[in-house]
Amino acid sequence: MRIITGRAKGLRLKTPKNFLTRPTSDRVKESLFSILSGLINFSEINSVLDVFAGTGALGLEAMSRGAASAIFIDAATTAIIDDNIKRSRFENCKNLRGDFEKILPRLSKQGLTFDLIFSDPPYATGLAQKSLTLTAELGLLKIGGLMIIEHGFTETVESGFEIIRAETYGRTTAIKILERTS
Repeated sequence: MRIITGRAKGLRLKTPKNFLTRPTSDRVKESLFSILSGLINFSEINSVLDVFAGTGALGLEAMSRGAASAIFIDAATTAIIDDNIKRSRFENCKNLRGDFEKILPRLSKQGLTFDLIFSDPPYATGLAQKSLTLTAELGLLKIGGLMIIEHGFTETVESGFEIIRAETYGRTTAIKILERTS
């Protein structure tokens, strides 16, 4: 797993040694960021939130492409994310360990909102829908902001956000790019 392009292009990211974490494959990440590059200018992205961050690959890719700051949330892999942040030499990154259902309300109480949110939970757990619902309820996505939700091929996720694009990769992965329009 590596950073595809930008300031940290080619940087190999540390990954967990176990199979409890399923990082987004380079192929899917490359396709996703190709789509996103046609929708947004990363240098205009002030704030990124990477929920179920795993290795931090999605948030770090956004930072490499010019995003100004990122917050990473994961319950188990904060040491790996910390190492990847340090190795990438990005400033303005915050890594939070814990349950997203407790951390997201704290971020909302701090008045934080995000231009770009990634949510890549374990598949077939209902967490994709929970993270989407909680993000919408708390108003964490800025108007005009994008939320990218990765979920299992057979899972359905719904929100009040507008679906900009939906893609499937094989028989396991589906990605929805959603926009908050109001």
